Amino acid sequence: MSLSLLSRYAFFAACVLFTLASLPFLHHEWLWPFTLTTGVLSLIGLFDLLQQRHAVRRNYPILGNIRYLVEGIRPEIRQYLLESDSDALPFSRAQRSLVYARAKNEASDKPFGTLIDVYQSGFEFIGHSMRPAPLADPSSFRIVVGGPQCRQPYSASIFNISAMSFGSLSANAIRALNQGAKLGNFAHDTGEGSISPYHREHGGDLTWELGSGYFGCRTPDGRFDPERFAAQAQNPQVRMIEIKMSQGAKPGHGGILPKHKVTQEIAETRGILMGEDCISPSRHSAFSTPLELMQFIAQLRELSGGKPVGFKFCLGHPWEFMGIAKAMLETGILPDFIVVDGKEGGTGAAPVEFTDHIGVPLREGLLFVHNTLVGLNLRDKIKLGASGKIVSAFDIASVLAIGADWANSARGFMFAIGCIQSQSCHTNKCPTGVATQDALRQRALVVPDKAQRVLNFHHNTLKALAEMLAAAGLEHPAQLEAKHLVRRISATEIKLFSQMHVFLKPGELLTGEVNGQFYSRMWQLARADSFEPHSEVAA
Repeated sequence: MSLSLLSRYAFFAACVLFTLASLPFLHHEWLWPFTLTTGVLSLIGLFDLLQQRHAVRRNYPILGNIRYLVEGIRPEIRQYLLESDSDALPFSRAQRSLVYARAKNEASDKPFGTLIDVYQSGFEFIGHSMRPAPLADPSSFRIVVGGPQCRQPYSASIFNISAMSFGSLSANAIRALNQGAKLGNFAHDTGEGSISPYHREHGGDLTWELGSGYFGCRTPDGRFDPERFAAQAQNPQVRMIEIKMSQGAKPGHGGILPKHKVTQEIAETRGILMGEDCISPSRHSAFSTPLELMQFIAQLRELSGGKPVGFKFCLGHPWEFMGIAKAMLETGILPDFIVVDGKEGGTGAAPVEFTDHIGVPLREGLLFVHNTLVGLNLRDKIKLGASGKIVSAFDIASVLAIGADWANSARGFMFAIGCIQSQSCHTNKCPTGVATQDALRQRALVVPDKAQRVLNFHHNTLKALAEMLAAAGLEHPAQLEAKHLVRRISATEIKLFSQMHVFLKPGELLTGEVNGQFYSRMWQLARADSFEPHSEVAA
């Protein structure tokens, strides 16, 4: 017991004794720094003994603070000293370095061969042709979004900025992203925080995301306001309207921006009151069934002047999306596009349980949506976007090959404007000014420089995609199919994506002759009049 006490309090006692013993000798100037140091440490130790929040500091005065100091800088120590190039937590150093190099227009070539273990399960690659195709112009990699019910179709790039709101990102971050989108002729998703003055400053194409809080077009009690929506949606800068059903990081959760973080600018942009929490409900109030969702889509399309209207969601219960598909058939109303968000996505903070254990990963969700539309003969009328941890040309190719028409990236473009993955987005202390409302911190983000990096990252990534396609004997991303990509299954076996996944044939769900019990069962469970499954059908 005495030895335990000695180890716990010896340093504190030594500091106190040295301070007291040296006081009579302070006429020796060389002693002052030592006395001052031990005096400060003694006061810290005394405070540690009296405070009641941390047991370690009460038991180990002074020395116990080392634990909290090291814990506080642990992410930085790991990221800069211990992390390997391939530790994807959530993005590897190799991935971040690739984005940084392309954003700065630096060479991203690697010498001396790959660092990837190509015999490890999960390794993926694209097959190349013995007769490569001519290199295509990346600026031609575009897709027309707008079905038969759309009067103002939009020619979109196949690589765009995914949803990130003003409020989550700083004003300068929004400025840089939108100016880069303008320079590169691609789309910038506003996120559910509405259209801020910073989205409009440079005139880049916008996809206006409409969340459950209806920010920018809401009544005082938080419901959808058609007149306010029409006033914003008919602005020429708004090219598409996206209803946010759910997001990959926290599907089904909703969100809250605490009132102490709601600035006057955020309140005006979102149409909320100062001094109140900004609530994003977990569900929409404008519709409650798949049939009502279709009517809401038709209403938004009419109010916007015929612009493309679609929805974004992270797949959860499969029968719910099939219920939406049945509502499309029943009403004849079709969304112009659907964006599938994978659970691996997410720029903001979310509960760990949601981040880790709720939501379907991107590829499975995308393939399910693609197959459902193919099985109903609707795939050629509805475009599909994909978002979730996409930063490289191969990432884009991997989703295009299994059904996507275009890809969105959020964190990739955050890296392009300076994000260092400090994972402090929710603290308002972002060290690079990307995800903060602190005016001094975001001043460090120089808009013209970062806008150019956004342009560079977009251009160089599509250039790399063009080179990959040419090597595979293809001239346009639309030619990519599942047979072109390969995945290692084990140390001795590889398979084409076309061999790994089930692909429905056109009209298969309509005829009832479905290749696969899963799709047949989910189709039986689905209802157009409710998101609930048919109770008489066994799951």
